[in-house]
Amino acid sequence: MGRNSARKTDRSASGDRQKPAKSRKPSPKIATPFLSADEAALYLRVSVRALEHFRGEGGGPDYRKHGGSIVYHRDELDRWSAQRRYSATSKKAGE
Repeated sequence: MGRNSARKTDRSASGDRQKPAKSRKPSPKIATPFLSADEAALYLRVSVRALEHFRGEGGGPDYRKHGGSIVYHRDELDRWSAQRRYSATSKKAGE
């Protein structure tokens, strides 16, 4: 047993030295017209749940799937929002 405890001591002595932390560069932000569902919800000021509902039931903004991720194009969000413009509670603007 004395032999094993000597090894443990040797390991702990070498383990006391810490490696310098690698400095990690933040990933660059790419300007893109595509927004995630969370970002699109913030952009439209609706809940993420509302966007999920629109995707399932229809009537929401057009969306795309990029590699399994759902994304919204800003132009499509603006177009969808413009279709919901009202001048009075009884009618849409332009009617």
